[in-house]
Amino acid sequence: MYLGKCLCKKVAVRINGPISDIIHCHCSLCRKNSGTAYATNGFINSADFEILAGHDSLSTFSFKPGRNRHFCTHCGSPVYSSNEQDPSRFRIRLGILDSDIDERPISHNFVSSKANWDNFDENLPRYDEFEPNRQ
Repeated sequence: MYLGKCLCKKVAVRINGPISDIIHCHCSLCRKNSGTAYATNGFINSADFEILAGHDSLSTFSFKPGRNRHFCTHCGSPVYSSNEQDPSRFRIRLGILDSDIDERPISHNFVSSKANWDNFDENLPRYDEFEPNRQ
């Protein structure tokens, strides 16, 4: 079981099953929707997904017919995506989850569309807080 909340904590969700096909997606749609270099998405069975709180705080944006992105109307956090052609699965942004997950990403996708400043630099320094020179 996995629990998650949007940024303002008005929408709370539970996933009662596994997350599959986790990818880092670099396509321009995911970059625009997340405001980051890529979005980390995974699939869940729609029957395993529960909205525990804030159902009335969810809004939907259809960027293509039948393909819907569900997000918090208060903070804008993406919560999940649905596709009318495959109602048995939802796509979830893993960043919404508060629980540690067992599954791991399987790939970077749409890398030819990646942001030109993203170079997958695994050798960048890592910090537990802000970088030391940050004011």
